[in-house]
Amino acid sequence: MTDEAQRPAGAEGRFDAAPARPVQYPARAPIVDADGLLRGFELHLREVPVAEGDEPDAKRAADAAAAQLLAALGASDVRTALSGHPGYLNVSRPLLFSDAIARLAPDRFYLEISPQQPVDADLIARLVTLHAKRYRFVIDDMRQPDEAFAKLLPYVQAIKIDPARVAPELLQRLTAALKSAGKLLIALNIETHEAFEQAKALQFDLFQGYFFARGSKHSARRVNAPRQALLNLLRLLSSDPSVAQLEAELKLNPVLVMHLMRLANSGEMSIGRKVATLRDAINATGTNRIARWTQLLLYADGRKVRLEEDPLVQLAATRARFMELGAMRLSHANRKIVDGAFLTGVFSLVDAVFGDTMENTLDALTLATHIRAAILRREGQLGTLLHAMEALERGDWEALDAASAALAPLTSGELAQIAITAAAWASTADQSKDNAGLERFEE
Repeated sequence: MTDEAQRPAGAEGRFDAAPARPVQYPARAPIVDADGLLRGFELHLREVPVAEGDEPDAKRAADAAAAQLLAALGASDVRTALSGHPGYLNVSRPLLFSDAIARLAPDRFYLEISPQQPVDADLIARLVTLHAKRYRFVIDDMRQPDEAFAKLLPYVQAIKIDPARVAPELLQRLTAALKSAGKLLIALNIETHEAFEQAKALQFDLFQGYFFARGSKHSARRVNAPRQALLNLLRLLSSDPSVAQLEAELKLNPVLVMHLMRLANSGEMSIGRKVATLRDAINATGTNRIARWTQLLLYADGRKVRLEEDPLVQLAATRARFMELGAMRLSHANRKIVDGAFLTGVFSLVDAVFGDTMENTLDALTLATHIRAAILRREGQLGTLLHAMEALERGDWEALDAASAALAPLTSGELAQIAITAAAWASTADQSKDNAGLERFEE
């Protein structure tokens, strides 16, 4: 990990003031549209405890805590991790009333309001004030169209609903009414392909959950090159092949050759002149980078989707980079752990590509025993790191703390920062530096 990656990311604009406590970086969860393309990210913020006291002291403490939370949202890695998509923030009442809310760019975030909190005159007045400044609001996890919901409705652009928590008859009438009122509907906790199809049928516009990362025989991903060709290439790369062997395998796959030639001629990967032969491309790129590129190519959608809009590519790349950066920070990690970290992350979702069980898919990849144990059973240091990444994807801070205790001296805050750094790497396309992000894969 570079020194730059270890330092807290810099802040932009009005986020200049350094927080009194270490920055609490948010966790990132995808929000996709009906075509399965990324359209935003839920940013889970970890609330900072505020000591109670007299009203002036409590207000100052609340403002300080709000500034601490919002400072993380101005960090350069967080901005990059959004890759141009909006961030959805669940804001508490103290955060909403804090003066620090003005630090948020209205065009970059949606502010989520819980209908379970008291919806009184003060809250409505605050929404009116912020609405006039072009802030956008979302009702979060609406379960019952009650009086509180009715009061909030005029000031929001979108409503989040967990379809499993609302009676089917009510849900159908509710979604139809809200769509006719011009509201954006976001389905929560969509974890299976069946739930996704059902929510689409109910006219939901956006979907939050990890259904796209679940294996299913009916939803195996199309890939840009023949599946078996990619697997054969990965097996060859794992055996330390000669340039001649690698050249012969690649020549069987014209699409792979095209990708490799583009990669070899990009910026600093170039050898000082335009690469014209496959052998030169292999030498310029190196087998390690070819292997990573091939691994991530497994996840690329066959529809020529941009990497920034493909949730499965983003998730796999973020996990892989997080595992790699995290393993480098482990105090007792040996070379085997560090070398296997990227593979563990990138193949932890591979069942979503092939539509088979994880066990069968990993058998086909012939991965090392400790990598298989980490993926299948979350065993060892790599398994614990992967568990930490999954906790961050869910915004499960208790699970993250438990994983952090097993990964000491890595703290929960450091793990969250590494995850945002990894997400920024995954969200960066068409870059040439060695530590830059992914290149676009286009036919």
